[in-house]
Amino acid sequence: MKKLYFILIVITVTITAAACSSNNSSKYSSPISKTDFFMGTVVKISLYDKKDENIISKAFDRIKEIENEVSINKEGTELDKLNSFAGKEPLKVKDDTYMMIKKGLEYSKLSQGSFDITIGPIVKLWSIGLPEAKVPTELEISDKLKLVEYKDVKINEDKSIFLKRPGMIIDLGGIAKGYTADAVVDVLKQNGVKSAVIDLGGNVFAMGSKTDGQPWKIGIQNPFELRGKIIGTIEVQNKSIVTSGIYERFIEKDGKRYHHILSPFNGYPYNNEIAGVTIVSDKSIDGDALSTTVFSKGLNGGMKFVKKTKGIEAIFVTKNKEVYITDGLKNNFKLTNTEFKMMN
Repeated sequence: MKKLYFILIVITVTITAAACSSNNSSKYSSPISKTDFFMGTVVKISLYDKKDENIISKAFDRIKEIENEVSINKEGTELDKLNSFAGKEPLKVKDDTYMMIKKGLEYSKLSQGSFDITIGPIVKLWSIGLPEAKVPTELEISDKLKLVEYKDVKINEDKSIFLKRPGMIIDLGGIAKGYTADAVVDVLKQNGVKSAVIDLGGNVFAMGSKTDGQPWKIGIQNPFELRGKIIGTIEVQNKSIVTSGIYERFIEKDGKRYHHILSPFNGYPYNNEIAGVTIVSDKSIDGDALSTTVFSKGLNGGMKFVKKTKGIEAIFVTKNKEVYITDGLKNNFKLTNTEFKMMN
C-alpha cells in the first residue's frame, strides 16, 4: 500500500505557484492542506483564503460518503449491491449513485460506446493496479465482452436502476473522481471558500483564483514520467483539469506493457498514438468522462470530438512526444519541457 501511495502521489497533476510575486507569496504559499487516501488514489485539498480545518474535514467526509456508495473494490457498497442484482430486479439507489449512473449513461451515448460504464467485467478481469492484476486470455476477454453494453442499463424516474443481464457490472471509475471533485467544490462554496485547489489523483479543480486575484498556474503531467514532472503549464480560474495517460497504471508481460484504459469494444487497452490527454472544463465530471472518451478516439478523432463539444479544451501528448492543443488554449498553454515539440 505504501508503494502504491507513493506512485499515486508522483503521477498526479502538479500544482505550481511559481508565478506568485514575492510580496504576495505568503498569502497562498502556505495554505491549510490535508492529504488522505480515498477512491484508490491520493486526495489533497488545500484552502488558501478560509483556513479552517473543519471545512476540510467536511470535504473529506463528503468524499468518504461517495466512496462508500460507488466503489466496486469494497464489499457492501450500494454499487456492489446493484451489480449483485443484475438480471434479477431493479434497485432503488441514493442520489449520488443515481446521478453518476445517469451522467455515465449520457457520456456512454455521447461517446458512441467508447466510454461505457458497464465495462466492469473487463476491468475486473484485468484488475490493473491491484495485486491480482493479470493479462487475461482471449477466451476470457471474449466471454466477458458479452456483458458490456450500456444500452442494457435501465434507469427509472423513481431512482431505481436495472441491469438487464446477470453478470453485468457497472464501473464508475471513469467518472466517480470527477463527480466527487465537483461535490467537494460545492461543500467548499457552502462554507464560504473562494480560493482552493482540489486534487484527486490526476483530477484537479482550481477553485476561484489565487488570493491576489491572479489565475492558478497548473502543471500538465509528463505521461512518460512517474515523478510528477511536467511538460508545460496553463493558467486557469474555476476550471477542472483532468489528465489520463498510458503510464498511470499498467502491467507488463513478456516485455509488453498494458495500460489501464480499456476498450469496451475488444476488451484490450486502447492502442493509438496518444500517450496522454488533458481535458480542461468547467465541471470535473465532464473532464473525467471525456478524458477517456477523447483518448479512445486517437489524435485526429479526439481533436474533432473536442472541437464539436462545447465547453472543453484539450492537450494531447503523443507517444513520440509531440504536443497538440485545441484553439482555446493557444494563448495559454506554455511548453516548458524541451523533450517535447509543439505541433500546432
